[in-house]
Amino acid sequence: MPENIHIKDHGKEKTLFLNRILISSLVALFLLIIIIIRLIQLQVFEYDTFNQKAQGNRINLRATLSPRGTIFDRNGNTLAENITAFELMITPEQVINIEETMNNLLDLELINPIQIDTIRKKIQKTQKFRSITLRSDLNDQEIARFAANRANFPGIDLQPKLIRHYPHKNYTSHVVGYVGSINKKDQARLNQSFYNPNEKTGKTGTEYFKETILHGEPGYYQFIANARGREIPLNENQKNNTFLENKPALPGANIFLTIDLNLQILATNLLDGRRGSVVAIDPNNGEVLALVSSPSFDPNIFNENLTTSKYNELQSNIDQPLFNRAVLGTYSPGSIIKPILGLAALQLGVTNLTQRHICKGHYSLPGNTHRYRDWLSSGHGSVNLHKAISQSCDVFFYEVGGQIGIDRMHNYLDQFGLGQKTNIELAGERTGLIPSTKWKKTMFSKKEDKNWFPGETVIASIGQGYMLATPLQLASATAALATRGNRFKPTLISAIENPINNEKIFNESQELTQIKIDSQSYWEEVISAMHNVMQGSGTARNVGIGAPYEMAGKSGTVQVISVGQEEEYDRELIDERFQDHALFVAFAPLNNPEIAVAVIVENGNSGSRVAAPIAKSIMDEYLGY
Repeated sequence: MPENIHIKDHGKEKTLFLNRILISSLVALFLLIIIIIRLIQLQVFEYDTFNQKAQGNRINLRATLSPRGTIFDRNGNTLAENITAFELMITPEQVINIEETMNNLLDLELINPIQIDTIRKKIQKTQKFRSITLRSDLNDQEIARFAANRANFPGIDLQPKLIRHYPHKNYTSHVVGYVGSINKKDQARLNQSFYNPNEKTGKTGTEYFKETILHGEPGYYQFIANARGREIPLNENQKNNTFLENKPALPGANIFLTIDLNLQILATNLLDGRRGSVVAIDPNNGEVLALVSSPSFDPNIFNENLTTSKYNELQSNIDQPLFNRAVLGTYSPGSIIKPILGLAALQLGVTNLTQRHICKGHYSLPGNTHRYRDWLSSGHGSVNLHKAISQSCDVFFYEVGGQIGIDRMHNYLDQFGLGQKTNIELAGERTGLIPSTKWKKTMFSKKEDKNWFPGETVIASIGQGYMLATPLQLASATAALATRGNRFKPTLISAIENPINNEKIFNESQELTQIKIDSQSYWEEVISAMHNVMQGSGTARNVGIGAPYEMAGKSGTVQVISVGQEEEYDRELIDERFQDHALFVAFAPLNNPEIAVAVIVENGNSGSRVAAPIAKSIMDEYLGY
């Protein structure tokens, strides 16, 4: 046998094989131990966690929406309610030919051609067994049209839902508000656990301010689902099991407003689409009886598929129908402040009940030739406080205002709530402005004219210049005059009603700091002069004469643009939007006041001729004449 031929070493091969078997067995044993440890961890220590997750794959939650609370006026008339509407739905897996179905729906005018691309994208992104909304605002004719062709549309169906409805449309839109889809801004202020992404929330008015009360508390129910989330119908045995929870939704509370619907409708009709506002208040408790901003809008349009172009059209409307002039509009109060300045002058000793001033139709500061004109160019002659208020003599108040001074003027107007928020239950209320020397130094700190000038006091004395107030503030101040200094916080909420047991919690009036005037005779003198405005020889005598009850009022006509020293105001030559604003405030009855009213008609030119008749008609309605 040749030397180079090697014979196999069977012993060494056997040893090598056994070593490999041993190593493989050890590795397998190690892996088995790891698996056992992991199984013990999953089966014992983490059982509860994974049991819940596994149950979650089988049992899902679905929210049930809570019915929104109803809004009523003070007499129980419905201002906002939930009504049943129908959505047109598609379940893609049940539709044989989606494109053909869409075309047939278009032919019946049941869907909007503009929305077709959006619908297609929704269908592509959504699981085929889930229903998708095609239309959410079908009217009665469209519902009937679909019902007549229902057999031709497998997979298409009508689904009922509740939508918000405002039966009185534009008459109550600014006070009641409207609801809309939840956006990012809403998400930041809302408790997301209480809301479904498809829900709507209050956007303005009471709907916004009392959202948490109106919304209610959502419920839920559990259902069995497969791995893809499809709901599995329950058999009879499962229906009797208690492992599926069901929590009913709690409806939102009902709200009774202080608004009188009849008064609200009347005030809106009296403005007749003109730009302006009417606010009426009960002086004895601060309840707002009417709060109107004109022009207005129909809040029901926000329940429809409101397009961006339609919304932009509303927003860009030059008359601003979405703008609530009653609490957001700020206007120079004009001669409306003269009764308050009269009280201040008496209280401070600047004038008295008999002192007379001479009005020549103009006024100049000492050492200055500039003339501040009276509205009556020929002048009022010899006037005391009573005549100055009833005839609205500017020159009298130029003189008296200068002696009072801007800071003391600010303090007295401030007591009546002018230049400050009333904190009524509406969002975005503006403060207005009653100027002072401190205010000007702060606002004009970087300018040379930061000091207050005597001429600015003259202008402020007739409610113009920097001075601004909202219609609501003017109504509240008039209510304080009517009660001879007793003030109440304006409110829109009369009561909150539990929708389950109908129990009501009534809103208590909130009394504010009483206005400090030492002598009751001062009040009576000023109010007597306001009575003379309407039922004597005053500026609005044509409106009040012959009424079966006594009333008091004050007119104001406020310049929108200034007129030069040597120029005359010629209405015919001035664009309508630059003509004077017409203002009027009033209260009645004279000695036992039940209602106070403020009216502003933008560019109405005359407070006594244009705004006063509106105030009178509102008082007539409320007092039953």
